[in-house]
Amino acid sequence: MRRILEYSLVILAMSFSMMAYGQDDKTKKDAQAAAAEAAQVLADTPEVVVAPPKPVYWTNTLTTTVNFAQTSFTSWAAGGNNNYTLNSIIRGDANWAREKKYWNNHLEFDYGFLYSQDKPIIQKSVDRTFITSTWGYKVKEKLNYTANFTFLNQTTNGWVYPTPAVQADEEPTPKQWKDARVLKSGFFSPAYVTLGVGVAWVPTKWLTVNFAPLTGSTTIVGNEKLRKNYGMARKSKFEDAALYPDQKDENGVYFITGNYYKPLTFALGAQLTTNVKFNINDKFNVNSNLILFSNYLKNPQNFRVNWDNTILWKLSKLFSLNLTTNLIYDDTILVVEEDFPNGHRTVQLKEFLQFGFTYSFTNKKK
Repeated sequence: MRRILEYSLVILAMSFSMMAYGQDDKTKKDAQAAAAEAAQVLADTPEVVVAPPKPVYWTNTLTTTVNFAQTSFTSWAAGGNNNYTLNSIIRGDANWAREKKYWNNHLEFDYGFLYSQDKPIIQKSVDRTFITSTWGYKVKEKLNYTANFTFLNQTTNGWVYPTPAVQADEEPTPKQWKDARVLKSGFFSPAYVTLGVGVAWVPTKWLTVNFAPLTGSTTIVGNEKLRKNYGMARKSKFEDAALYPDQKDENGVYFITGNYYKPLTFALGAQLTTNVKFNINDKFNVNSNLILFSNYLKNPQNFRVNWDNTILWKLSKLFSLNLTTNLIYDDTILVVEEDFPNGHRTVQLKEFLQFGFTYSFTNKKK
């Protein structure tokens, strides 16, 4: 910019000289003096340096979805129960990258309610909080050193609702439904925390495979009524099961002797995480996350499995169709069912197909 001004001044001075050509000596001297004065002013003016734009290291995205469903029956010969569901989904990412280093953070929060005419109470239909944070350093084009943290929990109590015992010609009241319900989960009951170091292989933009041969995993069950069913170890002073036998309530839950068990257990092992994430035409989004964990300290051949899948199909700018599945297998968890009053180890599966309102926020920080 300064050079342009200097060239302009030279051209201006030449113009003054040409204009002054043929004039008297006084006019020439005045033009030359004006040009010299302008040149001196420009020389004394400090050069303005334009700062380059600051680099962008953070990329943030947030997607919110609210789904509502209602089913109503009036004089319907086939029968049915009026019901209403309301579910909310939040997906957020905050990713930082600079040169060979990166830090990726992901949040999933699902929560919803269900009301059905046959059970005239509000029931929780879905409740899940999942956070993962990965720090990485790029060693080669497709290979990174990584440290990974994950956290899985729910926010409120979860129940199952066996049918209350009432007279043959009576319908259970809301109070009787609540009195008969059986507690299955709660805040930090259970919660899973893992921290591992290893390597990540990133062959494509949509696939990441992370292997952490040194992973610490902690299971937390704050509510002592649930500790036995979630595989907590006995406290040292209650190790003798013959002297301190487990006792159940009428629903088969170890409410009475839950204080025999520790509130948390620690496992040291290896974890393999596979993440598949891709978009098709900015309308169809698929995210699949598979986590396998093997405990070096106890039964390393028995893998703990967590497999989460989310498919988001944007039908329009504000509406979408969502399919979410969560699969869990953990041989330390005893699932109490009607045919297995003492609990048994089995695959746990949850699935949601929802249509609703979706909005995405995307911004970048410098």
